[in-house]
Amino acid sequence: MSGFSRRWFLHASGLAFLALAVRRLAALGAPRSRDDVPWKVQQVLKQLFGDRPVQDGHVQLDVPTVAADGRVVPVMIESDLPMGAERYVKAVHLLVDNNPDIHLAEFRLTPQIGQAFVSTRIKMRMTSPVRAIVETSDGALWGGAAEVRVTVNGCG
Repeated sequence: MSGFSRRWFLHASGLAFLALAVRRLAALGAPRSRDDVPWKVQQVLKQLFGDRPVQDGHVQLDVPTVAADGRVVPVMIESDLPMGAERYVKAVHLLVDNNPDIHLAEFRLTPQIGQAFVSTRIKMRMTSPVRAIVETSDGALWGGAAEVRVTVNGCG
């Protein structure tokens, strides 16, 4: 008979599963570096903004971590940038990496709104990063991203 008991096996299996789960959760929560942006998304960004860099920050993206139905995924985007007459958020762009149309929406804003805030619902094809990019009147770009895990395909 082997020196391994059923209790030892269950204990070791539980520890291994816990280690894998912690690693997976850490990978989901870690921000992706610019090098991790897929080539397709880089092409869309270049088409929209040319060579202007997208800086991290000033954008709060509120999306569910897990979307039970990809047909209706709530998205809220808010920026803490000022909305004054001389400098304001003039556009909010919404991108979904794994959708057939990556550049999903563009919202044009004016300083009279008073706050850069957008709330909408989107369709998602599959699990993907969702990106929000705000463009200011002086040409600066600020962005944020979050991973959304889709359980039911919303794009047919």
